[in-house]
Amino acid sequence: MSIWDDYKAEFNKTNNALIQFILVNISVFVIVSILGLFGVDIVSQFLHLPSNIAELVLKPWTVITYAFMHAGLFHLLSNMLGMYWFGRIIADLVGNSKLISLYFLGALVAAVAFVVIYNVNPEFNNVNGYLVGASGAVFAISVAAATLVPDYRFNLILIGPVKISYIVAVYVFISILGTKGPNAGGNYAHLGGALIGWFYIKQLQQGNDLGRPVFVMIDFITSLFKKKDNLKVSYSAKKSGATSSPSATTKSSDVSQQEIDAILDKISQSGYESLSKKEKQKLFSASQKK
Repeated sequence: MSIWDDYKAEFNKTNNALIQFILVNISVFVIVSILGLFGVDIVSQFLHLPSNIAELVLKPWTVITYAFMHAGLFHLLSNMLGMYWFGRIIADLVGNSKLISLYFLGALVAAVAFVVIYNVNPEFNNVNGYLVGASGAVFAISVAAATLVPDYRFNLILIGPVKISYIVAVYVFISILGTKGPNAGGNYAHLGGALIGWFYIKQLQQGNDLGRPVFVMIDFITSLFKKKDNLKVSYSAKKSGATSSPSATTKSSDVSQQEIDAILDKISQSGYESLSKKEKQKLFSASQKK
């Protein structure tokens, strides 16, 4: 099987938004890089997000397209690694559609934060900024994962098991410090993504799914084309967003702290993939208590 066949096989899998997002970001980077070799810079012409409102009005699509553009290979790799580490937690515990919602909501709120700070902060007077990268979306996903299961642990090289809440807190703190640096606008975008990630999960735990408008927009866009986009996931409206998740079969009141500690210890020793479906359900159910 060729690389192209492998690519199509992965992209065409159902309920596979995490890998699809990563493949799209990598594909866009490769295409843009190849075009750049021939002197064609479509990013600066059409796809990055401008801070200037007059320019943004002429390019409204950039509030989304910027989140699939990257400034370099390291920028791409760091975002895609974060996307994979934190995104699989979201996909496993609350479902594919929630991951899609978080990516687009994170990108949108990060874009708003970027544009607003450039137009209200006197430090940015007469400065035209431009934003690229999936960082805002990834921050939304990472903070959402930490809000959902704050005691989940990653095994870090030379350090050992560390709670996801601590790791994400460090990321957010670094971005706060960065609001006074050369990439201040980008760091404000990170914080915007982080805020919507936290708020999304808090609302989801109360039965409110903020992702509904995302799927209304996706349905509208895909309806313009005969061939439906593979990234689309049918949205099933329910009274409680949490009822579509694994918690539907395990009530939070049935999960003891001892069971959760045992599950977290298992993750520390063998990784998240070693958990059974029932153990993943219990882990999510415990997050409903937070």
